[in-house]
Amino acid sequence: MDRDHGGDIDRAARRFGTGDWLDLSTGINRRPWPVGALPDHVWRALPTAAARDRLIGVAAGRLGCDPSRVLPVAGASAAIQLLPRLLPRGRASVLAPSYNEHAASLRAAGWTVDEVKDPQDMAGADLAVLVNPNNPDGREWRPQTLGRLAGRVGHLLVDESFADPRPDLSLAATCPDNTLILRSFGKFWGLAGLRLGFVIAAPAILSRIAEESGPWPVNGPALEIGARAMADRDWAEDAILYHSEASLHLDHVAQRAGWQPLGGTHLFRLYDTPDAGQARDGLAHARIWTRRFPYSRHWLRLGIPGSAAEWDRLQDALGRLALLPNTSG
Repeated sequence: MDRDHGGDIDRAARRFGTGDWLDLSTGINRRPWPVGALPDHVWRALPTAAARDRLIGVAAGRLGCDPSRVLPVAGASAAIQLLPRLLPRGRASVLAPSYNEHAASLRAAGWTVDEVKDPQDMAGADLAVLVNPNNPDGREWRPQTLGRLAGRVGHLLVDESFADPRPDLSLAATCPDNTLILRSFGKFWGLAGLRLGFVIAAPAILSRIAEESGPWPVNGPALEIGARAMADRDWAEDAILYHSEASLHLDHVAQRAGWQPLGGTHLFRLYDTPDAGQARDGLAHARIWTRRFPYSRHWLRLGIPGSAAEWDRLQDALGRLALLPNTSG
């Protein structure tokens, strides 16, 4: 079954035409870490335990946790699909609205899923699931709050896919034994095609995930690039600084178009618009793809432009869009 996502430029092109599309429909960094050349053996040989352990060590250092609690996986999305089949089925409480794959994958695995608005309503669930900071509205919770929540549920799953610029929000350093943390690599480092992510959890849980994932779940280039990129602290600091300023600038640009900021993260912003469908389609005619949500007539999410040329394109398109009459009724 198809589920609503950003990033489907093929679908946008079929409807609005081909061209030089600017994809702002995802929260993927448009200023990616520069990969450069890789050693020949990375492509020709099977991944090694040494390469995996090197990545684990670098990732653990960046995330502030013990290496025994870090497992590389083929993207956070792979873990989202796998974990509902590994944990004992029961009642899951999912914070909503949020990334729709969590509830969908749980239901597909036979879980009973309740969608709630507040973490306090999750008490007693066999599994509590939330995204921190949340997608799409950027709501956030302190590690101490989540640590207390872990003590009131069977298992806690925290998706930290957008937490790289916000280490103060991460539960990784104090992860309780009944808690699983998901981390994405591709979003912050801008290399989503690499399909790399991490699960942080107690070693016993990681062993079950590794067994189910089979041999070589992460390819050699991903292990090599991931280790190099996550060790590049200067690049990461520059990326955080750019997105801190750029996200605020995007809010100002959107407000000039008559939109109201509703929140977001360093990598995307959410806006209340008079008519999200009209706004998305108007930008699509300028070959700029954005993200709307089937449960809201007004919410539109934009990723952060990555260059002066991209900013110029977006501001020009928003300026023309602001001149159109509102047809929302």
